[in-house]
Amino acid sequence: MEERDWRNVPGPFYGANTDNCWVGRLIAPDHIVYEDGNGSEVVFRQPRNAHETHLLLSAAWADPYCGYAYDGDDHWTLELIRGWWADRAKLAEWLSELEREWSVHDRDQERDAAQGLRAYSSYLHNGLETSLREYAFWLDNRRPAQPHEALPNLSS
Repeated sequence: MEERDWRNVPGPFYGANTDNCWVGRLIAPDHIVYEDGNGSEVVFRQPRNAHETHLLLSAAWADPYCGYAYDGDDHWTLELIRGWWADRAKLAEWLSELEREWSVHDRDQERDAAQGLRAYSSYLHNGLETSLREYAFWLDNRRPAQPHEALPNLSS
């Protein structure tokens, strides 16, 4: 967990020192983006069903450095999720700057990567907060919330 990239969304799966071959989006484009330093893979959307889990695990399996992990549930807490969420402006800025750079790149691979950054940004602004609240509930209760149960707030 110490090597987890800060751009991974909280959840069980994350990338930490993955390869830089940019294969993850070919397998799981709705879940993976690339960071700009070494091109490592970052999980921006946690899987929500068996099919999505299969795709993410397939992307992880394709990583020659074995840089993915799935022990996030053992490390995340409500307070850590709140801290990550509180820094979302930094994440939004990174997404915007890199998307702007890659979207006009002459290589198709960077333009596709920019599309992933746009998807992450959209999710950050519409849907991620609810997913994180559901995840925080699950961490505390080890089950999904029922419709009548309140989800934790992400502001302290």
